[in-house]
Amino acid sequence: MKNYTTFFTIKRLWITLVVSLVLSFSALLYLGGQIYQQAPPIPNAVKTTNGVIIYSKQDIEDGQNIWQTTGGMQQGSVWGHGSYLAPDWSADWLHREALNLLDVIKSNKYRSNYLTVSEKNALYTGELKEVMRKNTYDSLTGITTVSNDRAIAIGRTEAHFVNLYTSDSTEYKALRENYAFPIQTILNKEKARKLSAFFFWTSWAASTNRPGDDITYTSNWPHEPLVGNTPSPSVLLWSIISIILLLAGIGGIVWYYASQFDDWREQSAPENGIAKQDFIENTKVTPSMRATAKYFWVVTALFLSQVLLGIVTAHYAVDGQEFYGIPIGDYLPYAVSRTWHTQLAIFWIATAWLATGLYVAPLISGHEPKFQRFGVNFLFFSLLLIVVGSFAGQWLAVNGFFEDLTLNFWFGHQGYEYVDLGRFWQIYLFVGLMLWVGLLLRALLPAFKDKNLKSLLFVVVLATVSIGLLYAAGFMWGKNTNIAIMEYWRWWVVHLWVEGVFEVFAAAIISVLFVRMGLLRTSVATTMVLFTTIVFLGGGVLGTLHHIYWSGTPISIIAVGATFSALEVVPLVVIGFEAYNHKKLEHQADWQTNYHWPFMFFSAVLFWNLVGAGLFGFLINPPISLYYMQGLNITANHGHAALFGVYGMLGIGLMLYAMRGLTDVRKWDHKLLKITFWSLNIGLAMMTFLSLLPQGFWQTYQSIATSYVSARSVEFIQSDIMHALVWARVPGDIVFSVGVFAFVWFVFKAFVGKK
Repeated sequence: MKNYTTFFTIKRLWITLVVSLVLSFSALLYLGGQIYQQAPPIPNAVKTTNGVIIYSKQDIEDGQNIWQTTGGMQQGSVWGHGSYLAPDWSADWLHREALNLLDVIKSNKYRSNYLTVSEKNALYTGELKEVMRKNTYDSLTGITTVSNDRAIAIGRTEAHFVNLYTSDSTEYKALRENYAFPIQTILNKEKARKLSAFFFWTSWAASTNRPGDDITYTSNWPHEPLVGNTPSPSVLLWSIISIILLLAGIGGIVWYYASQFDDWREQSAPENGIAKQDFIENTKVTPSMRATAKYFWVVTALFLSQVLLGIVTAHYAVDGQEFYGIPIGDYLPYAVSRTWHTQLAIFWIATAWLATGLYVAPLISGHEPKFQRFGVNFLFFSLLLIVVGSFAGQWLAVNGFFEDLTLNFWFGHQGYEYVDLGRFWQIYLFVGLMLWVGLLLRALLPAFKDKNLKSLLFVVVLATVSIGLLYAAGFMWGKNTNIAIMEYWRWWVVHLWVEGVFEVFAAAIISVLFVRMGLLRTSVATTMVLFTTIVFLGGGVLGTLHHIYWSGTPISIIAVGATFSALEVVPLVVIGFEAYNHKKLEHQADWQTNYHWPFMFFSAVLFWNLVGAGLFGFLINPPISLYYMQGLNITANHGHAALFGVYGMLGIGLMLYAMRGLTDVRKWDHKLLKITFWSLNIGLAMMTFLSLLPQGFWQTYQSIATSYVSARSVEFIQSDIMHALVWARVPGDIVFSVGVFAFVWFVFKAFVGKK
C-alpha cells in the first residue's frame, strides 16, 4: 500500500513539475515580448530644433560595438551591469550632461532681481528636469529632437568622453589610470565620438519618461536628484509584497518539510539495508571514464588561474596599472584580466560538472557505448580550443587589434559579462554542449532498464537536455541588438543555465549515486529531487527577471521579478534538514569514509546556498534594495559567495567523487584535503565579511544619501576608506590561496602517485 501511495505521490510531483515549467516559461516568454515592444527605442537620428544632426542611429550602433571591443561590461557598467572600478557610463553621462545643461540654462536665462538665490535655483532645476525628462521621440519618423541648449550640453559632455579615450593630457591619463584603462590611447576621435553616442543613448533612456508615463525607461534608475530620478511608488510597493511573500513561503515550506521529515527519516534507509561495500570497488573503470581524468587536470589548472587573475584584478583598485611595481597594465589590461577571471569561473566549474556527467553515466548504467572514449577525447580538445581561442580573441580586442567591428563580434570580445566570448566561440561551445548531451544520454540509456531509477533518471535527462538547449538563448541577440533586449536573453544564460539547470542536474546525479551506493531509498530520493526541482525552478525561472529591473523593461518586470525572486530563497531555509541528512548518510558503513571529503564539500554547498545565494541574494533582490545597490560591491559580494560557495564547492565535490574511481583513495593525502576545505571556506568568508560586504554597504550609504554616480565616482572609489577595505581582502585572499594550492598539490599527488 505504501508503494502504491508513493507511486501516485511521485506521479503528482511530475505533473506539478511539468505544469509549473510550462507556465513559468510561458510567462517568461510573454514578458519578453513586452520588453521587445516597450524597450527604449534607438532613434534614427538625434537632431536639434534647427535640424542639425547630433547622432545618427548608425553612430549609436557603431558606438555599442566599439564599447564591446574595449571590454564592454568588464570596463565599467551600463545600466548597472558590469564591473565596479570604472563608472557606470549611463549614470556618469547623465550626471555630467545635467550639470552642463544647468550651466547653459543659468547663463542663458534672465531672472528678476527680486528673486532670491534659492528661488532662482529652483527655477533652474525645474527647467532642467523638464528638458531632460520630456520624451521628444517621434515614433513615426524615428527622430529624437533636443533643444539648442541641450545640444550645447551634449557637446560639452561628449568632449569629456572623447578626451577620456584620446587625450594625452596629464588630467586624462590620470583618470584613465584610476579607471584601470590602458594608459596609452586606443581609440581615434571618430570612434570615441561614436562611443559617446552610445553612452548618450543609454543615459537618454535613464532620464526620459516613457510615453504617457512619469517614470523613465529604466524606472527612474539611477538615483539622480538633479533630474528627479528617485524610486517610483511601484518599486516600494513590490518590495513590500516580495518580503510578505518571502515570509509566507518560508512558513509554508517549513510546515511541509516538518510534516514529511519523520516519514523521510524512517524511509531514508535503502530497501535492502545498508550496502556492505562500495559498489565502485567492483565497478570496472571503462576507457571513456578513464579519459575524463584529463578534464580534472584542466579543471585544476583553470581554477588556479582564475584565483590568480582574481588577485590581479582586485589589485587594480588600489595600485593603478602596476602590480607591486610590475607594469602589468601594459600587458594584461584590467578589462582582459576581469574578463578572463569571470570566464574562467564559468569554464572550470562547468567543466567539472560536464566531466562528472561523462564519468558517472557509464558508472550508473554499466554500459560503455561504442566510440564513447573517442567522443570524450574529441569534446575535451574542443573545449580546450574554445578556452584558448576565445581568450586570445578577447586580448586582441581589448588591445585594439580588431579594427573591423564585425570581426570583433565573431572572434573578439562581445562585451557582455559572462558571455564575453566571440560569437564563433559561442557557437562552438554550443555544439560542444550538444555533443556532451549525446555522449551522456547514450551511455545512460541502458540504466532505464532499472524501473526503480526511471523517475530520477528522467530528471537527469531533463536537466542534461536543458543544459544543452538553454545555452542557445545566447544566440537570440546580434551585433546591433538593442541592449535592453540583449539583457533579457543574456540572463537566460547566466541565471537559468549557470544558476538553474546545472544545479538540478547535480542534485539528480548525486541522488542517483546515493541510491546506487545504498544510502537512500529510491522513492525518497525521487520525491526529494522532484520536490526541490519544483520549488527551485518555480521561483528561479521567473526570478530571472530581478536582474533586469532597470534595463529598459516595463513595470511588469519589477512586479513579477520581485515576487518570484523572493520565492527563490524559500527552499534554502530548510538547509539544516539537508545538512543533517548528508551527515547522517556518511556514517552508515565503514566504506563511506572514502567519501568523507565529497560529503564535506556537498555540506559546504548547503551552507553557502543559505548564506551566499539566500541571505546575500535577498539582500539585493527587492527592487528598493537593488535600486540603490545595483553595480556596487554588495553585488560582487553576492556573486563571489554564491558562484564559488555554491557552484565552485559543488564542482570540487563532484570532482572528488569521480576521482574516487580514477585514483586510489587509500593514497589520498587527507591532510591536504582538510587544509583545502577549511582554507577555501574560511578564506571565502573573510573575503566577503571583511572586505566586499563593508565596501558594498559604504557605497550603498553614499548612493542613498547623495546619488548613484557619487558612489561610483573616482573620488569615492579611490578614497582612503575604500582603499583600506580593498586591502582588507588580503588576509582572506591569502587563506583562500592556501586552500587553492593545497588542492592543486592534492590532485597532482592523487593522479601521479602509485596506485
